[in-house]
Amino acid sequence: MADLRPVAAAFVALGPSGVTVRGRLKHLTGQDERVLRAVGAYQGGLASRDLKTRCADGLEHSAESWAVRKRGLTGVSSSRIAGAITKASHDQWALARRCLAAHIRSLEAGIRTLRHRLSLPVGARGTKRAAGGYRSRGEWFHKSRRLKVLEDRLAAAVADWRSGRVRVVRGGKRLLHTRHHLAEAGLSEGEWRQRWEAERWFLAADGESGKRYGNETIRVTPDGRVSVKLPAPLAHLANSAHGRYTLACTVGFAHRGGEWADRVEGHRAVAYRIHFDAGRGRWYLTASWQRPIVRTVPLEAARAGGVVGVDTNAGHFAAYRLDAHGNPVGEPHRFPYDLSGSAAHRDAQVRHALTRLLHWAGRTGVTAIAIEDLDFSAEKTREKHGRRKRFRQLISGLPTGKLKARLVSMAAEQGLAIVAVDPAYTSMWGAQHWQRPLTAPHRKMSRHDAAGIAIGRRALGHPIRRRTTPPRAHQSDAHGHRTVQAASGAPGREGPRPRIPGPRTRSVPPDAARTRATRTPKTVRDVRSARMWVQDPHPGTE
Repeated sequence: MADLRPVAAAFVALGPSGVTVRGRLKHLTGQDERVLRAVGAYQGGLASRDLKTRCADGLEHSAESWAVRKRGLTGVSSSRIAGAITKASHDQWALARRCLAAHIRSLEAGIRTLRHRLSLPVGARGTKRAAGGYRSRGEWFHKSRRLKVLEDRLAAAVADWRSGRVRVVRGGKRLLHTRHHLAEAGLSEGEWRQRWEAERWFLAADGESGKRYGNETIRVTPDGRVSVKLPAPLAHLANSAHGRYTLACTVGFAHRGGEWADRVEGHRAVAYRIHFDAGRGRWYLTASWQRPIVRTVPLEAARAGGVVGVDTNAGHFAAYRLDAHGNPVGEPHRFPYDLSGSAAHRDAQVRHALTRLLHWAGRTGVTAIAIEDLDFSAEKTREKHGRRKRFRQLISGLPTGKLKARLVSMAAEQGLAIVAVDPAYTSMWGAQHWQRPLTAPHRKMSRHDAAGIAIGRRALGHPIRRRTTPPRAHQSDAHGHRTVQAASGAPGREGPRPRIPGPRTRSVPPDAARTRATRTPKTVRDVRSARMWVQDPHPGTE
């Protein structure tokens, strides 16, 4: 046990701090689309120049330089548009800065692994905790070359970090690289150009509490009428008073529409973004607002009604219901999803699987869902897993980041708490202590199902192992050697205690004199002593 890392305590995840809903702008006229394209392209150019200035400032940025940039943008647009653009530039620079820090940590982890393996003799066997040497001299040579490459990359990344330099592409680096692979993407140059320009448009505005309908730049009335405040050079395109352009169509929000209407009628802040999907040729309006951070329920209250333990895998969620005492109830459930295809398809698959999981959990009557606090940011590198490319692809396919955000938000709507647990040893110990006992002719238990039980028991505060020490008065060996777990060599230690034929007392049987010479003394007692006492066998173990 000395080599096992400490297991962190379970905790209740914080609830969502924001809400985002989207509605489609249908039946736009030709003039509406021309105005939206003109405004988006004009403000997109302003955003590109402002982001360039912010990146050039680097670590020398100050409140004074921010004010100078905002005053310059106000003269060519408006004060609210200038505030939205400068804030977006700051957020994008900060995001690129965090990504650079994560890249540096990944490079440092890879370099440590390479140096360790290169220091070992060729063919040296590894351990469960550390990799061994490389298999051949050729592999050792190629890895030594890769070490130099990573060291050069790390030096360049550290230099960028110290100087405050970031690398940002407005429109997305992936879409930029697609320009050189149009045939593989199935796009013509004109189609790619349309998508590129649409991604670089800027049609967004932050909300302001106390203002009319919560936003002065992009205003949406309770009945769905959308109007946009035009920048000064495009004021001649206005069709309403005060330099505003009102769209001919209306918008509605099927999801959380009542909550949005309450905020708009109360003149509370709502941020809007207008986006054009060039692939579908559709316009969308996204509304978002903040929620006050609500105190989460205590961990004891979340455990009171039992939990559903969920094991996250590359293609499905494996879930098992546990009562408040840690006993599995019912049958295991699986909720599959497919992560192939586009990002929108993957997102929809995760949403659908989570919806089914939450609806089932609500029907069972539990008060919380237990899930592992997974983070594979440092666990999927080539240096850590070597030639195990399929395994690297497997853990890369787990939607950990998106899963956390979506599950917390969706569970809050169902009134369920999310209990996050340490993922250490859940799969291994779950399979060791629960897979075989729960396997029956009518139930096929997998390693993932057993891991769900282990996750649930850890969230409830119970040990993952099934058996505990019996009371001292019930120990048959006069308070002897029995411990929490049977020895590894004890046969059938994972199964229930079998019924041993013969008398159930220690008294001498009537035919003891006749049979004493034909059997070994204390045989029944020794066999019983080799088994563990089962405290509370749950349904399905016998």
